[in-house]
Amino acid sequence: MNMPLTDDALDQLFREARTYNGYHDKPVTTDQLHAIWDLMKMGPTSANMLPARLVWCHSEEARNKLADCSAEGNQDKIRKAPAAVVIGMDQDFHDHLPELFPHTDAKSWFEGDAEARKVHAMRNSSLQGAYFILAARALGLDTGPMSGFDNDAVDKAFFADQPSVRSNFISTLGYGDPETIFERSPRPEFGKFNKII
Repeated sequence: MNMPLTDDALDQLFREARTYNGYHDKPVTTDQLHAIWDLMKMGPTSANMLPARLVWCHSEEARNKLADCSAEGNQDKIRKAPAAVVIGMDQDFHDHLPELFPHTDAKSWFEGDAEARKVHAMRNSSLQGAYFILAARALGLDTGPMSGFDNDAVDKAFFADQPSVRSNFISTLGYGDPETIFERSPRPEFGKFNKII
């Protein structure tokens, strides 16, 4: 039986974790990017479809390229971050299901239904994007997820060689600087947005 995480762990993952607008001048290593993936890939997706396709903008050139595709208010955040990532979604994820879900013919569930694949790709890559945030936090890093960018421009810049992949959202990554955030916005009590039936 699993044991509950400690309060310190829950604080790091949820209660004290924040979305950062800026970071300390400390690099994020490629080993850390691999470690994030090795954690986030373990999170559940429908039929283990794993539709997320990540492009890690580790170089200054790549971050500038991503910044150029982003809303004006997000550009400096991306340029100054130690790393950034594009969370894309492969709408032809079903081609990989014989490998990823081998105990049944799951590929046939999605063949010939491009619209259904779009829905599944968006839903499950969004789940994987959340796993990215939690994996980064678990490894002592911070993130700045954002949706203020031009999807078409990002797709052209980063997925031109993968026509079935579309961008979902983007994020910065690093060691968050508390000076770059404001007081946490309200989080409602259970009764406001929940119902038990």
